[in-house]
Formats: sequence, C-alpha cells, structure tokens
Amino acid sequence: MRKLVNFSFTYMILGVASGLFYREFTKMNGFPEGAWTQLSVVHTHLLVLGFIILLLVLLLEKAFVLSQHRKLFAWFMGTYNAGVLLTAGMQLTHGIMTVLGIESSKMVSGIAGLGHMSITAGMILLFIMLRRSVGAGDQQKAPRKRAVEG
Repeated sequence: MRKLVNFSFTYMILGVASGLFYREFTKMNGFPEGAWTQLSVVHTHLLVLGFIILLLVLLLEKAFVLSQHRKLFAWFMGTYNAGVLLTAGMQLTHGIMTVLGIESSKMVSGIAGLGHMSITAGMILLFIMLRRSVGAGDQQKAPRKRAVEG
C-alpha cells in the first residue's frame, strides 16, 4: 500500500510542477496567451491519471486486497505507470516543440500512442484483479445450497 501512496504523491508533485512549468515556459517564450499547446494538459493528465487514479486503486486495495494477485499487481503497476509517464512525457515534448515553433513528427505521436496503449493494458490488468478479488469475496460470503432430497 505504501508503494501506491508514494506513486500517487509523486504524481501529485509532478502534476503541480508541470502546471507551473507550462505557465512559466509559455510566458518566458512569449507564447500567445490562450493559444493551445499540449503543455496545458500535462498537469491534468498527471493529476488525474497518476494522483487520483492511484488513490482510487489504494482504496480498492484496502477493500479487496488486489495485491494478493502478486504477478498481476506488479504487471499493473509497471505497465500503468510506464504508460502514464510515457504519455505525459510525449505531451511535454510535443508542447515544448509547439511553444518553440518546432514542427512535431509522427514519431512523437506514435510514442504517445504507445503510452496510451500501456495505460489501457494497465487498466485491463486492474479490472482482471478486481474481478478476481470481488468474485473470491462473493464465493466466501454466499450461503451454501442444500441438495434437494427426493
């Protein structure tokens, strides 16, 4: 559980820092106020996908002990966090390129797509663990049926 708290806290710091970076970097480079760049959504992605989602996973861990599925939980943490960091990193890269007036390449979009796929795979792993944990809890609490005599 401490790992979830630490990751969540780290994403909170990164999210706040990326919002500050967006404001200061665009101001420093004379980027027109109100003009769109992916820098404006990096902090939102880090706060929601990192900070908030992992806090929700912490609550699910407390309720259903998701970590009892050790391999799946390790795969979830690795896959999901790699996806969030890769996605945010590519948004940051693309946003900086936009502010500096550098044309983006398809490679940046492709790598960001890999990040999104990794997030999706992590979410699927989360739901597999959740279904197994919820299913196991239901079987333990269900009353036993008697065989019908006759």
